[in-house]
Amino acid sequence: MDSNTAITVSHLEVQYRNVVALEDVNLVMRSGGITGIIGPNGAGKSTLIKAMLGLTPVTNGIVLYQGKPLMNQLDKVAYVPQRSQIDWSYPATVWDVVLMGRVRKSGWFRRFSSVSRQMAAAALERVGMSDYRDRSIGQLSGGQQQRVFIARALAEEAEIFCFDEPLAGIDKKTEAVIFDIFHELANAGKIVLVVNHDLGKAITHFNDLILLNTELIASGSRASVLKPENMNRAYRGQVVFFEGEAA
Repeated sequence: MDSNTAITVSHLEVQYRNVVALEDVNLVMRSGGITGIIGPNGAGKSTLIKAMLGLTPVTNGIVLYQGKPLMNQLDKVAYVPQRSQIDWSYPATVWDVVLMGRVRKSGWFRRFSSVSRQMAAAALERVGMSDYRDRSIGQLSGGQQQRVFIARALAEEAEIFCFDEPLAGIDKKTEAVIFDIFHELANAGKIVLVVNHDLGKAITHFNDLILLNTELIASGSRASVLKPENMNRAYRGQVVFFEGEAA
């Protein structure tokens, strides 16, 4: 693996009020594939992404991208949080939200260029939401809202894409669109990180997996991670897993 195209996490630790959320996590996330971050509730999946991006304080550790601190390169990152963390009552249209993905390129308080508008329009078209561009985001279904925020991420022209539970509460059509986009990004050499709670069929789309339960249980290919001993350790025997389904 070329370290110049990877994210390296070293000794990452996070505590909330003396409660350990992540403990001494060491791993590498490669480009050109889709990496799923899995584990039980409270395992630290979302915390891992937020700690990497400086959205939550860390007690120890460093995250490097291309050999340099990721925190100094956040202009190369597109992040889509969980839908539950977004204020859907905010008075913004679909077009407003997607254009926000061009702010870093255009600069704050500056008019968006024709190139930025073209890229935003192309991103909306890619997720099948062009007909909704003047609709308030609060009027959309859960799947439509998720598509809009993925369009915003596409408009950012990032190198690293971080998605926190993008499959929660969406329809099968939207799920198919999202995975098509994830595969396109991976094929273009991007780093695609996806926090995923569901151990069902969708997991077959991931090239690599990171299995957490406060500490790192396993990371690597699906076959190497989805072993009974790893799953039992992470879920404490509460999940029976077969690749493609879980019970």
